[in-house]
Parts: sequence; C-alpha cells; structure tokens
Amino acid sequence: MADGNVDLAAKARAEAYSTPLDKFRVHDIGHFTNDTLWPWFERLRAEDPVHYTAESEYGPYWSLTRYNDVVAADGDHARLSSSSVHGGITLFLPPEGSPPEAFSEDRTPFISMDPPRHDDQRRAVSPIFSTPALAELEPLIRSRAAQILDELPIGETFDFVDKVSIELTSQMLATLFDFPFEHRRVLPRFSDLLLSGPAATPEEQLQRQAEMYGVLAQFAPLWNARSGNKTGRDLISLLANNPATDGGNDPQRYFNNIILLIVAGSDTTRHSITGGLLALSQNPGEYEKLRRNPGLLDSAVPEIIRWQSPVAYMRRTALADVEFGGKTIRKGEKIAMWYVSANRDETVINRANDFIVDRARPRHHAAFGFGIHRCLGQRLAEMQLRVVWEEILARFPLIEIVGEPVRLTSNFVKGYTSLPVRIPG
Repeated sequence: MADGNVDLAAKARAEAYSTPLDKFRVHDIGHFTNDTLWPWFERLRAEDPVHYTAESEYGPYWSLTRYNDVVAADGDHARLSSSSVHGGITLFLPPEGSPPEAFSEDRTPFISMDPPRHDDQRRAVSPIFSTPALAELEPLIRSRAAQILDELPIGETFDFVDKVSIELTSQMLATLFDFPFEHRRVLPRFSDLLLSGPAATPEEQLQRQAEMYGVLAQFAPLWNARSGNKTGRDLISLLANNPATDGGNDPQRYFNNIILLIVAGSDTTRHSITGGLLALSQNPGEYEKLRRNPGLLDSAVPEIIRWQSPVAYMRRTALADVEFGGKTIRKGEKIAMWYVSANRDETVINRANDFIVDRARPRHHAAFGFGIHRCLGQRLAEMQLRVVWEEILARFPLIEIVGEPVRLTSNFVKGYTSLPVRIPG
C-alpha cells in the first residue's frame, strides 16, 4: 500500500472513532471511492450494529451491519419488501415529479418485486443458469479468456480493467443476450452510467440519460425479432416468450428486466476479477500460495468475492414492525442490508479482515444475498472467475500493479474503473 493510502486509512480510522454515532454517514460515496469505509462499519458492528441514520440525502434509513442480521433480513421477504411499490432495492429517492405508475411492479425488474410475481419472472430466465447450460458455456468462456490474455502486452503498462475485466464480461454479456458482438462494450458502460453517483451538472445528467436510452433502444428490434421464437435460449428470447415477462405493449416492462440483467451480469464478475488481482497483490504470500497450487482456486474464488463484496448493500422496506438487535424498525421504514460489512463480521467469519486463498469455509459470506433474491448468476460468476484465473496462472508468474486503482463512484456497487498493471517481460 502506498504511503498516501496508509495516511488516508489512518485518517479515516481516527475520524470514524471520533465522530458521534448519530452523525455517521456510512453511505458517503467518498468512503467507497477512497476505500476508507472499513473503520466506519467496524465501529457500527461493535457499538451500534442496528443503526439509524435520521438525516441523509436519501432520507432516514436503518443500517444492518452484522452478518446474522443481514441473513435474517434478506430471508424475511414476507415482512421486508424489495418491491418498487415500497421503494425498491436502493436507498435513492425517486426523482421529483416521478409519476406513480413508474413504481408499479408492471414496470420494474423482478429484483424489485415481491412474490408471486418475482418468482414467476425469475423462473423465466433461470434455464440459462442451469448446470447443463453452464457446462456448455465454459469452453467458450475459456477460449475467449485465453485469447484476451494472449493479446496482453508484455513489459508495458496497461489498464487491467479495460483489457481484461471489461472485455471478458462484455463478451459474456453479448453471448447471454445474443447481442451484436461488435457493440458489446456498451453493456458494461451502461451499468457504470446507471450506478455512478449524482451527475455534476444537469447537462451531464441529460447526457448520461441519452447514452443509456441509446443502449436500450438497441434491444427493441432484438426483442421484436425474437418474440414468437420459443426455441431461442438467449436471455432476450427467454424474456420475450414467457407470459410473465413478455412486456405486452409496454416496452418499459421488458427494458427494466434487461437493465437488471445487464447490471447483474456485468458487475459481480467484472469487479471481482479486478478486486482479486488487487487482493492478491496486497497479500503476496497468498499470491505465491495460489501460484504454487492453482487447485486452491476452488476456495480462492469465493474468497475473492467475499473480499470484494461487489454489491455493497440491498435495501428493504418494512411491511410491519420488525425487531433486530433489540431495536424496533417501524412499518414503512427503509433498511440497508450492508453486505460489505457482513462480509467482515469478525464474530461470524474467522479472521474476516484477512484475505486467505485456502480459507476453510470460503462460501460463508453474504455477497450473493440470501433467500428468494439470492443472486441467480452466482455459479456463472464463480465459473468465469475460476476460468480466467486458471488461464492467468497458466501464463503469467506475476501481474504487477503499478498505480492506484480508480474506483466506481457508487455506494451501491463496489467496483473499479481502472487499474494500471504490468506483466514483467
């Protein structure tokens, strides 16, 4: 870690432990872009694990920061709703003047629905994540990963996020959607535009929206062309030909599921590929252990995902009074389930602040969520990570990080926009 980062971490720790708990702003995007979130959550887990933020740009909300509370809340879909009708899955407040119909479950992705509609729509796309489908995809992922890695420059600085993480995941997304391959990189770009923090100016916000609408517009003819073709196995065909998800005459209905699948299909894998290299570089003993025994990837891959925690939190809204940690969360109040904190809960995960490639229980983490909303693409994400790291370890004794990572401006997805690296000649 560079000296500047050590100073930044020390300053963050001092600030976190001197700030009164009622002034805490764990959602502050600066904590995430500077990687200084850890002491804030550490203190909450120890002193106020069910924490109330009375005032913020998102309005008042509760934070659950311990593993067991997050698991319990995530599994309680009867009392804690993810439905857009009650506010959805993020803390963000709706834009001023938004019409009520914008929050109807008729016009939101299935992650922002409660049963039974959630279950019907999730079931529509599940075939593409089945064991036979993944077995069929793995050789393709491996060949593409091999080609990407074989084209990397040796002895020159390059951006690992751009050349490896984005390229691999954009190719995979294009395959899952059967999207025009030459336009594949607009898909992760869309995700970054959607999840980045507030635009600096109204003009920038309009530019973002125009770019995002331009990407979505490319899906309309694909959807129309595949409607009625019940033999198609790509995500668009599965959505277009299932009564639960076909959209009818309202394109916004299917666009929202497309948005969900772009984000979900991109972010876990993309940011965990980059986060894995960063973690290994910061823990050279673990990197060496993995180089000596690539078979440890079976445990190293879920450990990378735990360590990175690419989805920082999910929101729920209480449909009834509920109690956590002796505190009552009232009906209508919103809750942030901080996966990023649960994954560092020292009371549940042994040596939670250490990165260990041969961890005994590597899948004991919260990164994929729990209950009915547990990540549908979990096994695909793990398989992609395993394959890319098998191919990296087979080629390169070392990939050196030669500069600081630039992190995504988001407190919802914990990710990276660039990471300068060099492969020694």
